Amino acid sequence: MMATIALAVLAGLPAQPAGNLKFTNVRTTIGELGPARENNKLLPGDILFIAYDVEGITIDDKGNAEYTMTMEVVNAAGARVLPPPSEPKPEPRKTAEFFPLRGNKMPGRVFVTVGLDLAPGNYTCKVSITDTKSKASTNIDVKFEVAKKEFAVVALYTTYDARGEISAPTAGQVGQMVFVQFSVATFERDMKTKQPDVELSFQLFDDKGAPTMKEPLKVIQDATSSAAVAPIKESDGMFRVIPFPLYMNRPGKFVLEISATDRVSKKTASYKLPVTVNPSN
Repeated sequence: MMATIALAVLAGLPAQPAGNLKFTNVRTTIGELGPARENNKLLPGDILFIAYDVEGITIDDKGNAEYTMTMEVVNAAGARVLPPPSEPKPEPRKTAEFFPLRGNKMPGRVFVTVGLDLAPGNYTCKVSITDTKSKASTNIDVKFEVAKKEFAVVALYTTYDARGEISAPTAGQVGQMVFVQFSVATFERDMKTKQPDVELSFQLFDDKGAPTMKEPLKVIQDATSSAAVAPIKESDGMFRVIPFPLYMNRPGKFVLEISATDRVSKKTASYKLPVTVNPSN
């Protein structure tokens, strides 16, 4: 799996007077709309989501904004690694947005997908934006670390749909449903079937640390199961698992713990996702 980068912008604007173009409220998150990450240390196969606001963007009286955006990842020596140096340096991407609430503040997201081939080390994601109308520019540098490859639960994010196309926060209100999307990376394969043999366990805990289910939900991914979204080719070093459906039927603060056991290598990994359910209005 090759490392990739991608851009995504989410709109939502409080009215504000025009000002200098600048990035504010920069943070790394779990998924596009999730809570802040504890740190910027990632494993190969993971995704780093960077959230921010752009203040001072020009939005005309019809609600239109135009800007260009660039993004790249460099290593500790300052050499570009994403997009790969074998490719031409990308041109600024031209974007036009419609903001009917106007103002001049634009929340946005970018994300870096850490491929299994990306070497361990320190990296910097560099993002710049230029307002087409005012010609003002601003940029940010977000540092992160890639650890050594190991068996892990990675690329976790939440969506409103099972297909994983509509991003959702990890907080909602009673009656909502979210799907927890994730992948398992750096597993070993059964000698006979050439397929992974991974046991997955799901349990939720309340704010007192008590489990909400008597027994965890368990799913096996092996040569005879259909737990993976797509067939696992011999060249694949990770696979995406069918998402965990989380129906928010009562208010409270919870933690979803996903545990994975590689039954070939006997290695284990886990991921804890905080979830907040607010009362319905």
